[in-house]
Amino acid sequence: MTLAGLRVVDLSVFLPGPYLTLTLADHGAEVIKIESPDGDPGRKIGEADGPSTVFFRNLNRGKKSVVLNLKEPRDRESLLRLCTTADVFVESFRPGVVERLGVGYAQVAARNPAIVYCSINAFGADSPYRDRPAHDLALEAVSGVLSMTLGDDGRPALPGIPIADIAAGLHGLSGVLMALLRRQRTGLGERVEVAMHDALLAAMPNILGPVFAEKRQPNPKAERTTGGSAFYRLYDTADGRQIALAGQEAKFVESVLGAVGRPDLAALCARGPGPHQQPVVDCLRDFFAGRSQRDALEWLARLDVCFAPVNTLPEAFEDENVAARGLVLRDEHGRQHLAPPVRFTSEPARPVLREPRLGEHTDEVLAELEEREADW
Repeated sequence: MTLAGLRVVDLSVFLPGPYLTLTLADHGAEVIKIESPDGDPGRKIGEADGPSTVFFRNLNRGKKSVVLNLKEPRDRESLLRLCTTADVFVESFRPGVVERLGVGYAQVAARNPAIVYCSINAFGADSPYRDRPAHDLALEAVSGVLSMTLGDDGRPALPGIPIADIAAGLHGLSGVLMALLRRQRTGLGERVEVAMHDALLAAMPNILGPVFAEKRQPNPKAERTTGGSAFYRLYDTADGRQIALAGQEAKFVESVLGAVGRPDLAALCARGPGPHQQPVVDCLRDFFAGRSQRDALEWLARLDVCFAPVNTLPEAFEDENVAARGLVLRDEHGRQHLAPPVRFTSEPARPVLREPRLGEHTDEVLAELEEREADW
């Protein structure tokens, strides 16, 4: 497998760090998850269909669980010894915590100068907010993302997925892999830091025109991808469902408006997003309001346009593309797992569809460490 032979010590909890190390594990890395005696809080989040929650197992399958109490000198020393055998270290505490625990970058790199040490936190070690606790929603609020995600009442809406967590995990993954590539060339380790705040701001390149060019808050209801375009919005259907139009190119606009008998309205869309597109919105709203979702989808499928049903989550996982692509895997007990999204032709991922019990591998990993040290 692509990452076979790579050893990762994972001190992270909840979502961003485990999301990063899950990808490494799915592609062959040995990920040793260090847990406190109480375990990763994710073990208790949400519904369970087996020995652990769906939340936990879809982030921690294929990893080894080692329980260490880092407030105890003996266990802290065990972790530092383990780090001498590792290629990557991942942690997700607030800045300063790992240093107080004695396993910060300086302490770990002193034992293993070639290690790639990745820290994921909310605001960054040099931030004036470094000591402030924060989860995804707070980051989406302070970054301005929520100001662009409005409900019909004009108020910010709670996000459906934890964008800051996922973005930080993905940036952490790319940083770790870049550092490993650098180490391959130079032999040098590296410290990687990803702040969730930074990751969210970096995810906004397509909506910052008004901010950078005109120093103003965008009006979400009038901007290109947040409500100002008749061809990038949701429409209700007669059965209380919705469809999404999601392509604003002229060929898509002309295709739909020609099919509804209003090609004259295309000129309004050609002027760009904004309130002037309201006649187009009204036309499409009336058209789809007279059809069921199924009828609307069948009608759109005959045209060359970007569209989709607004699915519920159960519907989304029953989509034929999910089955065709094998996006959901089942383990020997019939439990469902999300498939790895990164695909290699020569060395495909081989995820281990089993999450570790708390502390399941403590004795095994520490005994192997003793054997390694005896051989040295």
